[in-house]
Amino acid sequence: MNIFRNASPRPRASLGLLLALLAGCTDPYMPDVITAPSSYLVVDGSINTAGVTTIRLSRTQAVASKSAVPVETRAVVYIEDEGGTRYALTETSVKGTYASAALTLNPARKYRLHLNTTGGKEYASDYVPAKLTPPIDAVTWNTDSNGLNILVSTHDAANATQYYRWETDETWEIRPPYTPDIEYFGGAIRNITVRYPTLCWGNERATRVLLTKTTSLTQDVVSGFRVQQLLPTSERLYTRYSILVQQHALTQEEYSYWELLRKNTESIGTLFDPQPARLTGNVHSLSSPTEVVLGFVSAHSITEKRIFIRNADLPSTWPVVSGYEACMPADTVFVPPPGVFPPPKPEEVLLAAFGQNSILIPITRARNSAGDVVGYTAKVRDCVDCRTRGTTVRPSFW
Repeated sequence: MNIFRNASPRPRASLGLLLALLAGCTDPYMPDVITAPSSYLVVDGSINTAGVTTIRLSRTQAVASKSAVPVETRAVVYIEDEGGTRYALTETSVKGTYASAALTLNPARKYRLHLNTTGGKEYASDYVPAKLTPPIDAVTWNTDSNGLNILVSTHDAANATQYYRWETDETWEIRPPYTPDIEYFGGAIRNITVRYPTLCWGNERATRVLLTKTTSLTQDVVSGFRVQQLLPTSERLYTRYSILVQQHALTQEEYSYWELLRKNTESIGTLFDPQPARLTGNVHSLSSPTEVVLGFVSAHSITEKRIFIRNADLPSTWPVVSGYEACMPADTVFVPPPGVFPPPKPEEVLLAAFGQNSILIPITRARNSAGDVVGYTAKVRDCVDCRTRGTTVRPSFW
């Protein structure tokens, strides 16, 4: 029973799909490493010498695995200096993530991370010197034919940094195209009692490795290093966009670790590409010296700067993309559906369209030219409820 008047047409097969079908007779190459089980400890984070230290503990898994990354919970984690002073980290509400209190550590001392797992294993990183990260001079942006570029500039007058790494955290507004004024309840349509949100916020912390060095320059200056690029059609630029840039001062050893990690993550492709090299960090198992542990724990302060960009500030020739373009227009559920004889009962149509197993959300009443209700407009939840794409919790900095 077709109860929709303007449902989207069936999409045509894409060239990529056709090529995939043509290649279907080729047996895929699946090296053992893709499917072999592995459970190496991964230590992600650094010791913040002037603030809160956050460390994430997880376990590796087979590349072909589709399950969530396993995290290491209920571990005993602390920072330790060479004199034996300890600063505890406690597990946060995010399982596998541990945080300290806001600390101010002595820059003249060396520090390491020490942890014990519930499985009885003990791990520690090497003692490392505490570095002072210089402030970010500016986070700026410009546009070109490729889109929006986010740039960072910094310098160290003492020429003591030379090795830099950045992390970015993006936030943007999400405004759904529909505001339902009705809902399905008890087998019938009624005026809505709890409205859907009209504004949400999306967030993403970048996973790309962003680093550079100034060792070949006469001055320790970084000017206009690009940390992000967004296409003109990015939905993140729909109304208001913000990016937080965090800066880390690295040692030469840590820079080498991150550079190798960058090459590994960017060169995974065909058999003709450079093959990933094994990472050697500075975290070791004290229980089993031959055990592989992934991660490099350094000790440095972190500096950061945030900027905001409005869509009105971008080139007027750029398209305004909400990310909901595929949701337009809404479908119409007719009650009773036209052309069906004998016509089903209205409650049967509503149950089929909006019942427990349906994916549709009613939006508003559909009326004919005389103003009579002939049905209801509807769409899938992702087109109506912006919580499927973000959160309704307003960021503190917004």
